Amino acid sequence: MATGDVLDKDSFFSPFQTILVSLLSAPLTLVATHNLMQIFTAAVPPHHCHSNFTLDPKHLPADPCTRYVSPLMNETKACSEEDGWDYNRSVHTSTIISEWDLICDREPLKEVAQSVYMAGVLVGAIVYGTLADRFGRRAVLLCCILQIAAMGTGASLSPNFISYCFFRFLTGMGICGFLINDLGLTMEWTPKRFRPAVSMFQGYCLTFGQIVLAGVAYAITDWRWLQMALSLPFFIFFIFIWWVPESFRWLTLTRCSHQALINLNRVARINGDNTGSTITLEMLQQDDQKGGLVKKMTPFDLFRTPVMRKITISLSMSWFSSSFCFFALAMDIQRFGLNIYLVQVIFGCTELPLRILSTITATYIGRRFSVSFFLLISGVLILGSLAIPTDKMILQMSIAVLTKGFLGSSIVCAYLYTAELFPTALRVRKITPEVTNDSIHETGSVRGTKL
Repeated sequence: MATGDVLDKDSFFSPFQTILVSLLSAPLTLVATHNLMQIFTAAVPPHHCHSNFTLDPKHLPADPCTRYVSPLMNETKACSEEDGWDYNRSVHTSTIISEWDLICDREPLKEVAQSVYMAGVLVGAIVYGTLADRFGRRAVLLCCILQIAAMGTGASLSPNFISYCFFRFLTGMGICGFLINDLGLTMEWTPKRFRPAVSMFQGYCLTFGQIVLAGVAYAITDWRWLQMALSLPFFIFFIFIWWVPESFRWLTLTRCSHQALINLNRVARINGDNTGSTITLEMLQQDDQKGGLVKKMTPFDLFRTPVMRKITISLSMSWFSSSFCFFALAMDIQRFGLNIYLVQVIFGCTELPLRILSTITATYIGRRFSVSFFLLISGVLILGSLAIPTDKMILQMSIAVLTKGFLGSSIVCAYLYTAELFPTALRVRKITPEVTNDSIHETGSVRGTKL
């Protein structure tokens, strides 16, 4: 009997899987805090050009980027770095805006900082996806956690804007590498029938992180201390996740059957099976022979066949549109003119019931329907928001909250859908003789009587 048949036969959600999902899901609550941190660390406080002629806000120029040139206050000129700016620090003690005067003609640098971070996320997906295929999910996952902790702390100690962007770029790389390997490792240890529930639970953790961010940012109003407070916990997560074993399926496909058996026996002991796993080394070695590495696969294999080409292009468009709009809405909450802490909590809380809805639809209706439906609703809401007058801020915010919630649900469903559409052999960038047209859509899982 093949290993997969044994694991499929008696699969259930074991104590080991409960512990593993808990350990791998805990750090996800801080992923959103780094993705959206600049909402608070780069908040633009009320400001005006420093002037020796008047400190009365009622007599300041309407344009905060100008100052009066004489006590008569009848002529203004552009504010310069030599003049300096005064900031209202009643809400934010310090932000990168007030730290490095990223206002007026330097205002675009705020968006540059976030763009640099997202560029790091993109590079992290390419680099750490490849490294995970070669060295395993667990090893790369641990490295990414350390990178987030170290580089995030480095960003809090940055002496200038350039070094801040550098550390944020590396933090973004670590965040993406951690996310894709954390979710992948979780799915490869989870029985297929429990994957929708586990995937959505991890989506809830990501959403809850938005609420955590608002609470921590409200308590810590200095951007340096906020950055550090949200980075240091990853050192603790590193210790916890060290306990998590490497993916059984990755070990099998890379001819590490002996280590795979050790991991399976360890899991069996955790689940209270003192006799060990029902899988033997001979069974794993048979899978090794069947899964002999025929050739190295490249990203071009995603487009080699008509079926894979259609899947790759469709999912890429879905990911781009949903992620682009999601972050555009999430990062622009200050424009509503309301308390940004309250707005951030509202944005996070609204997503939770929509995630429950996505769980139901993904489980009982289907993944494709869920992704398509949420993207369609989001598109309709975005187009509808264009017709709302600019003075109707509450209505605009309500539409934005709903749109962001539907986009977040689409992203979570897309994670699950993507993992199931691309076969394990392709996800580890290797191909085996057993990968046929019938198995091309199957995804590997590790499940068994005591797993």
